[in-house]
Amino acid sequence: MSSTTTSAASATSAASACITATPGKNGYVPIDDCRAIWPYSPSFAAAILFVVLFGMSNIIHIFQAFTYRKKFCWVIIMAATWETTGFVLRSIASRHQLNLQIYLPEELFILLSPIWINAFDYMILGRMVHYFLPEQKVFGISAIKFAKYFVWLDIVAFLIQATGGSMISGGNSSSAQSEAGLHIYMGGIGLQQFFILIFTSAAVAFHRRMLVLEKQGALEKWNWRPLLYTLYASLTLISIRIIYRLVQYSSGFLSTIPVHEAYFYCFEALPMALALLLMNITHPGRSLVGPESEFPTKTREEKKEEKRQKKGAKKAKKEQKKWGKTEESAVWGLKDGRRYGEDGVA
Repeated sequence: MSSTTTSAASATSAASACITATPGKNGYVPIDDCRAIWPYSPSFAAAILFVVLFGMSNIIHIFQAFTYRKKFCWVIIMAATWETTGFVLRSIASRHQLNLQIYLPEELFILLSPIWINAFDYMILGRMVHYFLPEQKVFGISAIKFAKYFVWLDIVAFLIQATGGSMISGGNSSSAQSEAGLHIYMGGIGLQQFFILIFTSAAVAFHRRMLVLEKQGALEKWNWRPLLYTLYASLTLISIRIIYRLVQYSSGFLSTIPVHEAYFYCFEALPMALALLLMNITHPGRSLVGPESEFPTKTREEKKEEKRQKKGAKKAKKEQKKWGKTEESAVWGLKDGRRYGEDGVA
């Protein structure tokens, strides 16, 4: 009872401490203002700089996807598009700092866009295993299944982060919902980092296998190193960003890191811009060349035929099971209420 009273008193005290200040030129008010959204006054110039960086990278990625005819590159284009959109909204929000309708999508785009880069890394290694290794496997898993499994794991991490991120971006850092969203989001990025560590071990296994093949003189394709090293760099940059977010939120919303914008640009914006730009420089299309560099795709007719065969096999199995029971009934008979076989032995 006393703890409840104390909590209520604290909430009342916090509410009474809330002030209403005169907004600055761009709508900035201090964090103890009831209407405050930002813990600092965001820089318009810095946001515009990263709009240019992400926008340029996105244009180049679109051009490269068409030039190298790599359909799966839509994923990295999505990452660059989300980053560009997020920073466009951030530049607008810096001039309208009390506008929650601009702040919410800006936060979500920037919080969630790195997971697209992560998914692209998973897709790249799967295709490298398929293209370079004669057995087309890593850890005993086929390249196609390997890429598929990790992309699905990435989707799980994405959904958790999206749930937490949408709860965090409520503009009220003291609310119970925002606190819950904070923990959910941290759990999502922690899970993402766990998947990255497992994936990195697979990348190292691929690397070691390639070195063995190279030493044996069994390699037919030699341009694997630049793309793999870019993959390592991308995973490192994503990990830096994840560690930053974990440290940022570990002490709550108003610790040292969240109230200084420089940390955001050094450990969030810059690593993601570098990850995208490195993929421009060492694009997968330069290393993965030819039709065999893509996973085999089935036509609609082939899919229908495969489905028909599976259905036929299932039906045949049912019939076989049914005939097995019929034959057993013919062999066994009933005598004096007991079952006897042809030799009269029960």
